Amino acid sequence: MSEIKRILAAIAFSKYSEGILNYASRLANDLDAELVVANVINVRDVQAVGRIEAMGYRVDVDEYVKGVKEERAASLEKMLETISFPIERVRSICKVGHPAEKLLQVIEEEAVDLVVMGAKGRSDLPHVLLGSVAEKMFRHSPVPVLSYRS
Repeated sequence: MSEIKRILAAIAFSKYSEGILNYASRLANDLDAELVVANVINVRDVQAVGRIEAMGYRVDVDEYVKGVKEERAASLEKMLETISFPIERVRSICKVGHPAEKLLQVIEEEAVDLVVMGAKGRSDLPHVLLGSVAEKMFRHSPVPVLSYRS
């Protein structure tokens, strides 16, 4: 088994995100690893805003994405204040796209050794895993994926 030097905490800013971040940071601390916190703005949400804009409403897709990124950065900053992990060993990433695809991309780009994520994201639908981001990650991740349970 290879050494774990970089842990990815995949958060969707759901009610589970704080727990995922806390758990991943404790693991990173125990393993003396770096922590990468990643979030993906789902391209379906961005496309929905684009369709509204195409109907003639005053909505700007770029402004929407910028606003979501700012909102999530502020939320993440507050969450990071609650963990006892050195901030200089945390890297945060926000991407736009299909969540599983983008998280797999982050794993490669950031040389991640372990992923910590929840089995449920923003939808919080019980018993729905098939087709979810979590299932795609379990199937396709080149590194181990740890499922956080609250």
